[in-house]
Amino acid sequence: MKYEKLEDAAIAERLQSLKDWSLAPDGASISRRFVFADFVEAFAFMTRSALAAERLNHHPEWSNVYRRVDVTLTTHSAKGLTDLDFRLAGAMDRAAGRRD
Repeated sequence: MKYEKLEDAAIAERLQSLKDWSLAPDGASISRRFVFADFVEAFAFMTRSALAAERLNHHPEWSNVYRRVDVTLTTHSAKGLTDLDFRLAGAMDRAAGRRD
């Protein structure tokens, strides 16, 4: 399924519902740093997020150092942000334990 790049207004609206996610200066990606108590919690988050990413067939750019996981989401085929990025961001927030 092909996803269409979102317009700036749609991106701004969707970003309001996500806490701690930032829009890149070029508007083509969103990013967030997750910090956990230790490496085991960070790795567990990455495992839960990987399963969500696989279900969506949309995979993050991320890195992990000890208890920190830095994530960037974009849809390369659309050359910007799509619904998939915001769906995965929400799933990652839930995987981190944020339920609101």
